[in-house]
Amino acid sequence: MTTENDKRITRILFCGPHFPASQNYTKEYLQNYSFIQVDAVPFDKVLDVIADYHICVVKDMRLDSNVISHAKNMKLLMQFGVGVEGIDTIAATRCGIKVARIPGGATGNATSCAEMAIYLMLGLLRKQNEMQISVQQKKLGEPVGETLLGKTVFIMGFGNIGFQLAKRLRPFEVKIIATKRSWSPSDTPDSCQSNEHVQNNVIDDLIDEKGSHEEIFKFACKADIVVCCLSLNHETAGIINKNFISSMRKGALLVNIARGKLLDYDAVAYHLESGHLGGLGIDVAWSEPFDPHDPILKFKNVLITPHVAGVTEHSYRSMAKVVGDVALQLHDGHPLWGIEFVN
Repeated sequence: MTTENDKRITRILFCGPHFPASQNYTKEYLQNYSFIQVDAVPFDKVLDVIADYHICVVKDMRLDSNVISHAKNMKLLMQFGVGVEGIDTIAATRCGIKVARIPGGATGNATSCAEMAIYLMLGLLRKQNEMQISVQQKKLGEPVGETLLGKTVFIMGFGNIGFQLAKRLRPFEVKIIATKRSWSPSDTPDSCQSNEHVQNNVIDDLIDEKGSHEEIFKFACKADIVVCCLSLNHETAGIINKNFISSMRKGALLVNIARGKLLDYDAVAYHLESGHLGGLGIDVAWSEPFDPHDPILKFKNVLITPHVAGVTEHSYRSMAKVVGDVALQLHDGHPLWGIEFVN
């Protein structure tokens, strides 16, 4: 029997062409629910159609106050992941629209990003670009690479990704140091543990030295590899600047799987040119899509991937389920859960 609720359509809008698996997997998850409509539109069409939608998944689009003001039927603006810096949260709040992210720890997104960080570390240590040259030139036994064994890894920003990274680095027999704004037990990323004493023991087993965010320069000078896992906000934008990179050991590696704008482009380019920075591995860039002809790619010790750290079958299927479930909750008039509201 068809009810009036079934006749009403709840519409989900995905913005832009990038990260296509997000909308494709969401459509697949909701294929048996004819009253949920999932659409993806180009960036330049969002303003024209956003008034018709109830949920908007922004992906890499910037939703400013002008776009949000046209979202007359919107109930929820959300990210297919954790970063909501592209949403004008103040404007959304003013319009009575909720803004939310999908917690990375529950979907496997944090784990996927942690694995990518290790991939970039190993690629730099084993000189991936030079290995490809050797293959093309039919050379064997070169280049000579390095191992993770015995290295000191600085995890800058110990949230969900940092926690998952530390767990996976421990078997490599590295020294792990990390900074975080607060190390209070309630902030411990291991949500599977309920006992605060156990939580602290888990962290202590993973981290050899803990520090505050104010100690990032002190920790940088101790590390062979710095992995940036920070959230992007007005305080952290450009935080990896000339002063920070200068404080790193000569020849140390820098890996970023968080947000591109955490790194100051000129500072990175300068220290690669000078040889102070031993290598750069990034999954996120200053502007995206990244220019394939950018001068920074001339360096053999630079590895870049196309913002795919969190793009795995497991994490994207999990996040598509969250989006789909939220749409069903909204359609049925139930409280929204499984997401983390920021306003």
